[in-house]
Amino acid sequence: MLTKSKSTWVPWKRNAQILPGDYKSMYYLIKMTTRRDFFKTLIGGGLGIVSLPLFGFGEASKFHFTQVIYRGQWDPRPRAFRRLMASLDSRTSVETSSERKTLKIGDPDLFYYPFLYLAGKEGFEPFTEDEERRLRRFLKLGGTLLIDDVSGEESSPFDSQIREELRKVLPESPFSRISSDHVIFKSFYLLFSASGRKIVKPYLEGITFTDEGRTPVIYSRNDLGGAWSEDEFGKWQYECIPGGEAQRELAFRLGINIVLYALTGNYKEDQIHTPFIKRRQRNL
Repeated sequence: MLTKSKSTWVPWKRNAQILPGDYKSMYYLIKMTTRRDFFKTLIGGGLGIVSLPLFGFGEASKFHFTQVIYRGQWDPRPRAFRRLMASLDSRTSVETSSERKTLKIGDPDLFYYPFLYLAGKEGFEPFTEDEERRLRRFLKLGGTLLIDDVSGEESSPFDSQIREELRKVLPESPFSRISSDHVIFKSFYLLFSASGRKIVKPYLEGITFTDEGRTPVIYSRNDLGGAWSEDEFGKWQYECIPGGEAQRELAFRLGINIVLYALTGNYKEDQIHTPFIKRRQRNL
């Protein structure tokens, strides 16, 4: 697991130019400079096109669960974020906001958030060409999109639609199965398979940029949001099938891993981590 430090982030890309929306390079810059040096650079114009509001303090500096609004039934699990964010905050070094951020792909604030959650179970109106361009730019600049098919079905209208939309957004990068040795399965917890409310597929799919070794699109067919959802009285809204509460815990762990992957990238692939991870795997 990561150390319990609320102020440190692991670099994802070294010697990279910082662009608007290049979230992970910004975290790297903050980590690798002292507070005094950072503000000297900022005030002196050393960051160039990066502006003060982009970094934020207080609530603005916390991680927000950011959900995509699209033209269709975009919010099938409206309470999924609450328990996941509470678990992320209590178990990891990430400071989270208790408020969910919802936005459209065309929203000017899109590039201020490194993680997007897009859920559904029905078909929806296709993205416009402008939305396709903006989503592509978001993913190319370092953003991560988690897609969650909550239908619990082998074949759903949402599944067909979202595959077609991503084919248009990233025609050169098709979906493929994410292997069990991917960083997503070891970014915080050591996991060996996918989980969710209902196990439709025991694996994740994703779109990987092979030139970067990065997977900006992660696709679950297992209704992660359903496993995370509790009602206003704190009771689980949906049963996890077939594994019950152990399966639900694995869904939370996978959600935490995905968020940590979105924020820190492939640092767990570094050779320094390999002996420790192999020892943990042998002991499980």
